[in-house]
Amino acid sequence: MLDDTAARTAFENYLDNYDRKNDKVKLKIAHTYGVVAQSTGIAARKELSEEDVFLARIIALLHDIGRFEQLKLYDSFLPETMDHAAYGTRVLFQEGMIRRFVPENTWDDIIKTAIAKHSDFALSGIEDERTLLHARIIRDADKLDNCRVKLTDPLETFMGAGAEEIGASAISPKIRRDALEGKSILSADRVTLMDYWVSYVAYFYDLNFRASLDIVEENDYVRRIIRRIPYTDPGTAETMAELERRLIQYVHEAKQTD
Repeated sequence: MLDDTAARTAFENYLDNYDRKNDKVKLKIAHTYGVVAQSTGIAARKELSEEDVFLARIIALLHDIGRFEQLKLYDSFLPETMDHAAYGTRVLFQEGMIRRFVPENTWDDIIKTAIAKHSDFALSGIEDERTLLHARIIRDADKLDNCRVKLTDPLETFMGAGAEEIGASAISPKIRRDALEGKSILSADRVTLMDYWVSYVAYFYDLNFRASLDIVEENDYVRRIIRRIPYTDPGTAETMAELERRLIQYVHEAKQTD
């Protein structure tokens, strides 16, 4: 039976290099294990093999391993400070750290590609069906656990501002247009605090599986995340009400393949 207990132990040992008391580090540790849970849930709903469930869990455990060095060096999650996915694949595969977590090299190509592409704006360039499956699982699981983060973690930790300040800001015209047209938001296009907040719900458009959308719908994530912020800017309030309506409809009706 395939078991990820040894990989979890190795991951905990890796975390000893970082400040576990730091709020952002704690957030990322909780997020990692949350993504493991979400990947497991998606794999179960899709009735995948034991080996693919194991692979999904390993990829989830390691997908953000580069984040901890990013926080140590820059105290930031912003993509301009570090490409955390690229750094993660470098330390795992170029420097050989992967062998601490998975002794055999059977699945290296799948793990490497899934981690490397998990934070890409759009998923492309994968021809192997099994690799594509796992790249899609980690992207969906990452977004699903980020729903928990956006609902429960302090806004100041990941947004750098409180709810009132966020809701008082405007949404940039391009961000508004893209979100209402059913598009995910490009990180480089974000300017205001509300641009960032909108991007965190617009990523529902990028979910790959009907099973993932079912999880969003079952947990009422669209409505709950959007309504965490009090929108005092009139234009922002109007846009968020319309975006909520459109996203709820999309989540309910989208016909992703499972």
